[in-house]
Amino acid sequence: MTESALVQWADYDAALFDLDGVLTPTAEVHMRAWAALFNGYFAEHGVTPAYTDADYFAYVDGKPRYDGVRSLLASRGVTIPEGDPTDPPTAETVCGLGNRKNVELEHELERDGVRPYPGSVALLDHLATVPIGLAVVSSSANAPKVLAAAGLADRFPVVVDGAVARAQQLPGKPSADTFVYAAKELGTDASRSIVIEDAVSGVRAGAAGGFALVIGVDRGAGRQVLTDAGADVVVADLAELVPGGAA
Repeated sequence: MTESALVQWADYDAALFDLDGVLTPTAEVHMRAWAALFNGYFAEHGVTPAYTDADYFAYVDGKPRYDGVRSLLASRGVTIPEGDPTDPPTAETVCGLGNRKNVELEHELERDGVRPYPGSVALLDHLATVPIGLAVVSSSANAPKVLAAAGLADRFPVVVDGAVARAQQLPGKPSADTFVYAAKELGTDASRSIVIEDAVSGVRAGAAGGFALVIGVDRGAGRQVLTDAGADVVVADLAELVPGGAA
């Protein structure tokens, strides 16, 4: 049985997509930006062990930016002042480092642009024929910019990004609150909604929120890791979820 056979899209009211790593390969851009930030910071302050891609998946992936900074530093026993979101990127604070990471991300986007995954576009094309509401739920405050650059902005009537989460005082993933809020904005609730995530923290959010179905997209976290985090279905590419698509 193919994975597409396991998902009867018309049985649900809403599909809630993470952005980076699910719709667009910007997870790779985020990884490079985080690596640039922490490689520089660790070298400057003599922090060991060195930053690796495994740290991205363990401490950063899917979380709000400042939570990622705080979590990664804590893994090295490093504590710095929290600061304020208005801190400049040069500030030696959690918020300052988070803002420095955002500068790195913008440089990456300006240089390389962004193209959506073909399999993700194929699934969105199919869902356009199904009576189901679509939303993007992303921890990144750059989500609208990335969606526009990828040509996907008109696909999603609801976008719950980092800025919306702050304005609504919603805790970030692995809390389920942002997904619950998106479902509500689409006129439904968790029991009628699908969460589609590549990050362990996002999968955990979907599982914790009691969503009808949690789909994990394995872009590097690992199929078993996503399953253990609560994914009901795990695919390597969203094309597998298109009826008649890849097996």
